Amino acid sequence: MNDKGLSYKTAGVDIDAASQSVEMIKKWVDRTRRPEVLSGIGSFGGFFALDIAKYKEPVLVSGTDGVGTKLKIAQMMGVHDSVGIDLVAMCVNDILAQGAEPLFFLDYIALGKLEPALVEALVKGVSQGCLESGCALIGGETAEMPGFYAEDEYDLAGFAVGVVERSRLINGSEITDGDMLIGLPSTGIHSNGYSLVRKVLLEKAGLKLDSYVEELGRSLGEELLTPTRIYVKSILELINECEIKGLAHITGGGIVENLPRILPQDLGAVIDSSAISIPPVFQMVEALGKVDKQEMYRTFNMGVGYIVVASPMHYDKALDCLRAKGEKPILLGRVEQAVERVIIK
Repeated sequence: MNDKGLSYKTAGVDIDAASQSVEMIKKWVDRTRRPEVLSGIGSFGGFFALDIAKYKEPVLVSGTDGVGTKLKIAQMMGVHDSVGIDLVAMCVNDILAQGAEPLFFLDYIALGKLEPALVEALVKGVSQGCLESGCALIGGETAEMPGFYAEDEYDLAGFAVGVVERSRLINGSEITDGDMLIGLPSTGIHSNGYSLVRKVLLEKAGLKLDSYVEELGRSLGEELLTPTRIYVKSILELINECEIKGLAHITGGGIVENLPRILPQDLGAVIDSSAISIPPVFQMVEALGKVDKQEMYRTFNMGVGYIVVASPMHYDKALDCLRAKGEKPILLGRVEQAVERVIIK
């Protein structure tokens, strides 16, 4: 009989591996640093000194989100350095919809078994997302949870905080009948609807992640792991140069569920689906799963990741500003007095 005492490590939690991972991710955290950051990682809290001289009435805007079952694709492929971008994107694109500039970000990584190289790959992606959105990664948590997650499983959560001048908050309250809807392209599925994607493409159709798909021009796995677009820099420049009435991040629920979140109660949106260049991956899901068109539009972004609402008076200027940033905006539709909140034509 072995009467040797047990330890945290024999129970499945390796404190030394956790310490090693902290050392490995420092370089990725450091490259996101902003002047307002007062602390490095390792403290009990992250310090960020808001420059209140820049604002008369600063309003902090916060958001939190995850990556969803897209993580299953990353785990199946053994590719972990892009889902961190998705994590940041889902959070910063949300707070951006109020006109807020993202300031700082925190992440939470829960794993069945803590492998320092895996943690580094995940944080590398988070760091890249922070760079693309201009915010600082100021802290986070890594939790090794044996028996709760399988050894090759992990989950991610993110938390973003931004700031906007109270007088420049964008909440959709000024949207009126006749306003124009401008759509900005997505990079594909982004981070929503993957439970349906996996059910159709992997289970029903039996496709393999490493299989080259001619319609996609790459392997299925590469397509499905394409990171969520971060719209921060384009949108911040837009709202600094042009009068914008509303912004909507098109995530789970698609245009049908997300656009009404910013529309006054007596208004609806008429969407011209012919204006949308629908990525081939959505066409595959629809065809192979025999998914109803309306269900597609209330599950996926269908090629439109962000919607801008502008008056007819400011519409052309908004288009010019977006094009100057390299965007390819489309006239998606218009706001109308309507019984239905969103009509897809």
